[in-house]
Amino acid sequence: MTHFGIFCPAGDGHLNPMTTLGNELLRRGHRVTVFNFLDAKTTTLASGLEFQPLAEDEFPPGSMAEGLAQLGKLSGMTAFRYTIKAFTEISTAIITEAPTAIQKAGVEALLVDQVSFEGGTIAEFLNLPFVTVCSALMVNRDPNIPPFCTSWQYNPTLPNRLRNQLSYQLLNLAVKPIREVIAEYRHQWKLPLYSHPNDGYSKLAQLSQQPAELEFPRQNLPPYFHFTGPYHNPKTRKPVPFPFEKLTGQPLIYASMGTIQNRLLDVFQTIASACEGLDAQLVISLGGGASPESFPQLPGNPIVVGYAPQLELLQKATLTITHAGMNTTLESLSNGVPMVAIPVANDQPGVAARIAYTGVGEVVPLKELSVPKLRSAIVKVLTQESYKQRAIALQEAIGRSGGVKRAADIIEQVVLTGKPVLAGK
Repeated sequence: MTHFGIFCPAGDGHLNPMTTLGNELLRRGHRVTVFNFLDAKTTTLASGLEFQPLAEDEFPPGSMAEGLAQLGKLSGMTAFRYTIKAFTEISTAIITEAPTAIQKAGVEALLVDQVSFEGGTIAEFLNLPFVTVCSALMVNRDPNIPPFCTSWQYNPTLPNRLRNQLSYQLLNLAVKPIREVIAEYRHQWKLPLYSHPNDGYSKLAQLSQQPAELEFPRQNLPPYFHFTGPYHNPKTRKPVPFPFEKLTGQPLIYASMGTIQNRLLDVFQTIASACEGLDAQLVISLGGGASPESFPQLPGNPIVVGYAPQLELLQKATLTITHAGMNTTLESLSNGVPMVAIPVANDQPGVAARIAYTGVGEVVPLKELSVPKLRSAIVKVLTQESYKQRAIALQEAIGRSGGVKRAADIIEQVVLTGKPVLAGK
């Protein structure tokens, strides 16, 4: 059996799917250790995996939570710049400490979240096989595909290709601090410098939680890229209490802005006002951004909780109002639930663009958010059958994609053969 190491950001949107994947490998008899900051320890151990702390002095307990709380108050480019600064600090800390910790632990292969940019370099330095895992929206660059942080729709005409090219150049400038950290260590470790951002991903297998049907048409993916579908396992989630007895049996609208971009408290007020008077019951999950006591008298008297058992509620939901985080989007579609998306920052505009492109929901940009506009989108999705039909079609596609078991099969094959695993093989 193989000892796997996992690198991923400490946020739930990355840690939950990566530990679910690790748990499947553990179930198959492998050993799995998550290398991360102390704030990720509780979730990791609850999933049954081993935990190895990194950068304990630079990132003591609570430091990641403080950073996420600050990020949760931001939106748009301000949030994106904050994220880049945080990822630069994280990459520096991890690339400095992780190689020694990995060698000491006896790790034999790595699973690297696609946005843990330093992971591939660490694997190369240690001569370890690694697999890239896209927990969030896949960020592989393609001249026909708009950058992940934009809300632009797919349109491969020459003007739009030129627009994409210019935007990728601006993105290069934005992520330059991260690229410089990695380039410095690649030079120090006598590794060839990357000539393209896609060079940092695995040449053995790249896995995406997306089903292919939730992606724009792509023509430039490597042959070892696999759309496996989402990694969900309720057994690896911490139990969350919820007053199920308060559900009335009306159509259920579930609203969540995730666990990061959730401090924009006016958004919850707007959601409640937009749903008031509908023949539906609204449940709002604050995701830790505030306490339910902060909203004593929201319009329509919705159920408001700090955290919600999301997987269970989505089995009952008619509509999800979401920030367009990849995990909430995939969990909604896994239950055939259409959405109204209110993207805030980072990859959420790109996920929202795909929600609109595939017809599984409507999008209301944060800058345009108002009660009338949001209510119109909600009513449209609730009353037009096409949204539900498309969500069910995506649910069926997810069912065919293989999920965590297919992903684990590919990972095991990579380790067994040491060769690329081609899509469809």
